Amino acid sequence: MKKFSEYYQDFFESTEQNLRDMTEKTANLSTEPGKWSRKEILGHLIDSAANNHARFVTGQFSDDLLFTSYDQNAWVKVQNYKNASWDSLVTLWVTYNKHILHVIDSIPEEILTEPKEIHNFDEICYQPVPDDEPATLEYLINDYFDHIQHHLESIFS
Repeated sequence: MKKFSEYYQDFFESTEQNLRDMTEKTANLSTEPGKWSRKEILGHLIDSAANNHARFVTGQFSDDLLFTSYDQNAWVKVQNYKNASWDSLVTLWVTYNKHILHVIDSIPEEILTEPKEIHNFDEICYQPVPDDEPATLEYLINDYFDHIQHHLESIFS
């Protein structure tokens, strides 16, 4: 995962600059009518970071990969991301993800790749894994970063 981590360190640095180039006014705009604003999308990515950080840690010492899901819309609403400072959101998201990369770098290879029969990746993942197939912590990590890419496309559209 070392090359993975190095790639994403660079990715977060370049993405941070692109996000900082966005004005507060643009960040307040929705990418589609009736959808989250760019601030709310980034807020959702912060929530995803928080939830997945916990999964990446606890998944290392669990016999299964069962994790609590969360109501994404409720989290975004109650945290009032639309009225938060864009600069603060960008700083939090980038810093949190750099810490997550540190956590990932610390996971032993055998724990990353150990297949576990019991999981709920069919419910919590961006790209679900059927519940009758084994899953790994490494899959969850890759799925997390695919999810980030998906939402950044919306932010930058």
